[in-house]
Amino acid sequence: MNTGVRTITAADLADGAADTPVLGDEAVLREPVLIVDLDGADESVAAAAAARVPALDRLVVGRAGGPVPPVLAPLTAALDLTYAAGPDPADRAVVVAADVDAALAEFVACVDRFPQSALVAGQVVRITETLPVPEAIDVESLAYSTLQGGAEFGGWLDERRGLGRPLPPPPAADPVLIDRDGGTLRITLNRPERRNAYGTALRDALVEALRLPLLDDTVTAVILDGAGPSFCAGGDLDEFGHTPDTATAHLIRTRGGAGRLVAALADRTTVHLHGHCVGAGIEVPAFAGHIVADHGTVFRLPEVTMGLLPGAGGTVSVPRRIGRWRALHLFVTGAALDAQRALAWGLIDEIRRSA
Repeated sequence: MNTGVRTITAADLADGAADTPVLGDEAVLREPVLIVDLDGADESVAAAAAARVPALDRLVVGRAGGPVPPVLAPLTAALDLTYAAGPDPADRAVVVAADVDAALAEFVACVDRFPQSALVAGQVVRITETLPVPEAIDVESLAYSTLQGGAEFGGWLDERRGLGRPLPPPPAADPVLIDRDGGTLRITLNRPERRNAYGTALRDALVEALRLPLLDDTVTAVILDGAGPSFCAGGDLDEFGHTPDTATAHLIRTRGGAGRLVAALADRTTVHLHGHCVGAGIEVPAFAGHIVADHGTVFRLPEVTMGLLPGAGGTVSVPRRIGRWRALHLFVTGAALDAQRALAWGLIDEIRRSA
């Protein structure tokens, strides 16, 4: 295995081999990710190694050439993520890959490119794991605002601006459609020409629509879907970098975002997904009590690869469905997840049969 980063054994981890400063001279990150080889590890070192992990400032990723033995569960739970061979296990801390070393190399390469955003994403999913949803969303948003001022996002933004993107089409007259039938309220994202990008107009209209069932308990069911080829292709990239200031952006994301409202309405809400569900297109739905997706639906969370982290509640909603370990894999790599694996992991609850 040659990923270009240091690999230690579980026994080394237990002995403190990872207890080195993550910041070098002039605040340069040193070893933002470390690999722990789990092959040959046994129960006798698992607990001691696991106890070392919470105090570490870097991402610590396990590697197993085959299925992870159940006796190592305390260690895999402590690690940020483990890549292993074999069938998908029930253990949410493990991501199975056909080529474990290739998966590790991809993860390491992504961290090398965006080390600040990757590390912050890892910190946030750990911190928010046990917090109530509103407080966890606040932590996510504060981290997002921090990264907005970082060099990684700045570089991504400069690169995008250099592409000379065309002006977006004018906004739809009704970015969100509302229809009520008895106790059921259907809310439809209605910017198909933008693949329902989660821009200001659509977000604000969605928030207003979601406030209706919060104020009216005769609405017993909320159905959220999207018009056009995709449910939601994520944040409107043409609006990135136009925030008046990061403090105001934090308040808008938290008090003016849809995630908190969907979480409050979770027991009444079903989301129907199709096409490409990117960023906010899965972050917000993941708060709902029931998610149905078409067979060909594809999910991606690419924000870390933009120098950010999920900012529509995804560091809260997605880990609560699939675990912080698999969530971090999706965040750092930006890898696509198909509907079948999303169902197996618990990101969605049902695949809709074709008519």
